[in-house]
Amino acid sequence: MATKIRLQRHGRKGYAFYSIVIADSRAPRDGRFIEKIGTYNPNTNPATVDLKFDRALYWVQTGAQPTDTARNILSREGVYLKKHLLGGVKKGAFDESAADSKFEAWKQNKQTGLQAIASKEAEAKRAEEKARLEAEKKINEAKAKELAEKNAAALAAEAPEVAEAAPAEAPEAESAPEAPAAE
Repeated sequence: MATKIRLQRHGRKGYAFYSIVIADSRAPRDGRFIEKIGTYNPNTNPATVDLKFDRALYWVQTGAQPTDTARNILSREGVYLKKHLLGGVKKGAFDESAADSKFEAWKQNKQTGLQAIASKEAEAKRAEEKARLEAEKKINEAKAKELAEKNAAALAAEAPEVAEAAPAEAPEAESAPEAPAAE
C-alpha cells in the first residue's frame, strides 16, 4: 500500500485550516486516513504548525511520500534534516550524539533567525506608527494655524465695527447725566 503525507482541509470558506495526515494514496483528500500527525494553520503570521515530530520522522523513514506543501512543512520543521543525519549515523559518518548536537544547533539557529525577523517586523511597525503620528501632528498643526488665521481675520473684521459702535455710545452716555432718583 502506497502511503502519502498530505493535508486534509478543514475550516470555513476563505479561512482554511489543515490537518497533516498519513493516508492511502488512493483515498480522497478529505477522506479516510491512517494517522493524524499534526495541524497547519496558514491564517496566522507566521503560519502555525503543530507536528508530532517522532511520528512524522517514522513515516518519512518508512517511505511515505509527502505532497509538495507537506514536504515544505516537514522540511521547515527539520524532519528531513533529522532523517539525513540519522542516515549518516547508519553509514558510520558520525555517532548519534553528534547528529543530535548538529540538529540542536540547527534548531537554535532557526529560532534566533525567527526571533530576528520578528524583532525586525516589530521595529518596522513601531517606525511606521511613529511616522504616522508625526504626519498627523503636522496636519493638526496646519489645521490649528489655519483656524488661528481665520479667527484673527474674523476678529480684525469685528474690531472696526466694535470701534465704530463704542464711540457712538460713549457721547450719549456723557451728554445725558442721570438725575438722582426721587424717593
